[in-house]
Amino acid sequence: MKRTVLMVIAFMLALTGTATAVPKSLPKVIDGYGETLHPEGVAWDPTRQAFLVSSIVRGTISVVGKDWKAQTLVSDPVLTQPLGVHVDAVRNRVLAAYSQGLGIFELSTGRTLHLVKFGKAANDLAIDWFGNAYVTDPPGETLYKVDVNGNATPFVTDKRLAGVAHGMNGVVWHPAGFLLVVHYENGKIYKVTRNRLVEVALDTPLVGGDGLALQPDGSLVVVTNKLGVPGQDAVTVLRPRGLWSGAVVSKRTAWPITAPTTAAVTPYGTYVVNGRLDWLLNEGRLSTQFIISKV
Repeated sequence: MKRTVLMVIAFMLALTGTATAVPKSLPKVIDGYGETLHPEGVAWDPTRQAFLVSSIVRGTISVVGKDWKAQTLVSDPVLTQPLGVHVDAVRNRVLAAYSQGLGIFELSTGRTLHLVKFGKAANDLAIDWFGNAYVTDPPGETLYKVDVNGNATPFVTDKRLAGVAHGMNGVVWHPAGFLLVVHYENGKIYKVTRNRLVEVALDTPLVGGDGLALQPDGSLVVVTNKLGVPGQDAVTVLRPRGLWSGAVVSKRTAWPITAPTTAAVTPYGTYVVNGRLDWLLNEGRLSTQFIISKV
């Protein structure tokens, strides 16, 4: 029981930064801007009470200020095409999956701590209570574990994680001690433990499943898009059957802004990022705008 209470407290601290923080309101839609960032990833930083966004164009991680302007926090020439970004406030770290592996940086300063190279093209990550990161590698069959010292090892290898072009994508860590991973091409969700993969029973596959976010009430936000498959620009909220042996849709919203990619849980609700990636990838069109919207 004591361990469970400590985990709950740690989870709340990770969201708020302090157990006594008084929530501030955030607008439902944040119209952010920066120098052609085109962010794919978004995270909540409780130490700054601000969003962080990655930039696949600039190769940076930026803080979204109160004026909604993005200011660079992390800039390392090796950090090419960062996608998923997550904050580990307990250990003063921000982590980003990038083209060659996982970048780990000091949250307060942006200083590089580790650049861990592995896999083929890392995409997203989740962090457990102990600071271990679990990183998806869509072109491959292996989901990797990176410990707090920057050592990468295969966590699970399974052909079901791979795809024709883009397999496993978003990933979250569940406090019961397992991972949930969504497959971009076929829309399946898998429950993952070391060396074991079990498909979660869904009524309908979530094709184009990109980002995942586990909410405090235990529901799972799944962001889908049609950037690479004939999916739908939408945000779906799933509630589990049992301990994620299956799941049912509790809410599904067709997203009004094209190409949403992932979501971040904050003390003020869950927010989805639209980095105008469809403009960039489909039209070669650059934009200074990105949008962060509440689910």
